[in-house]
Amino acid sequence: MSERSTTGFESAWDLASTIPGWLTEDQARLLFDSAQDLPDAPVLLEIGSHQGKSTIVLATAAHARGGRVVAIDPFVEGRLFGGASTRSKFERNVETAGLAGTIELVADYSTRARPAWDRPIDYLYIDGKHDYWTLSDDLKWAAHLPEGAPILVHDCYSSVGVTLGVLAHVLPSRNISYERRAGSLALFRVGRPSARDRARIVREVPWWLRNVAVKVLLRLRLRAVAARVFGHEGPYDPF
Repeated sequence: MSERSTTGFESAWDLASTIPGWLTEDQARLLFDSAQDLPDAPVLLEIGSHQGKSTIVLATAAHARGGRVVAIDPFVEGRLFGGASTRSKFERNVETAGLAGTIELVADYSTRARPAWDRPIDYLYIDGKHDYWTLSDDLKWAAHLPEGAPILVHDCYSSVGVTLGVLAHVLPSRNISYERRAGSLALFRVGRPSARDRARIVREVPWWLRNVAVKVLLRLRLRAVAARVFGHEGPYDPF
């Protein structure tokens, strides 16, 4: 990686790391690094922006290549998502980062925005609603990607709905291959998978089952058991 791109990531992470959200530094670096080989003026599409933690990382990478990020988030009201107040925080954070001109906000559900979408994209990051049906629909955005383009899925091999969607639609796919992961952030690419690529997905299943077991223990308030048996420290779900 060039010195310039390293500096760009560090600058983005200095700000992004102060924003609430479930994204580790290793995952942010994978988002950033996987954008480095995109063509000039790329369009990066993000599903699920919350307060802009990952958006800032993606927009920094896009801006360096004269591109932009399309951020899709309905900003649902409620305790978990925050609604209008979360949108205000998102807009304030991207403004603070000096990236508002690089980001196109689509305040809508990804499943509602997709059928009418008619523009090519170069990069797809999925971190929307974590149920099987939404993930299955979000994967259809890949139809707008060129060969070799990255598809990144957060909470892959961590969320039941997301992982079941990957097993049902990506494992048998003829045009999506699995590359690697950083924690629960998985990197796929548009391209015909080999048998080895498919096997790599299957080999992640035990890690997924471990994460599901941790979540169950945390729901049962058995945090000490999760730490002792699985080495999971902290009160949050694995991500």
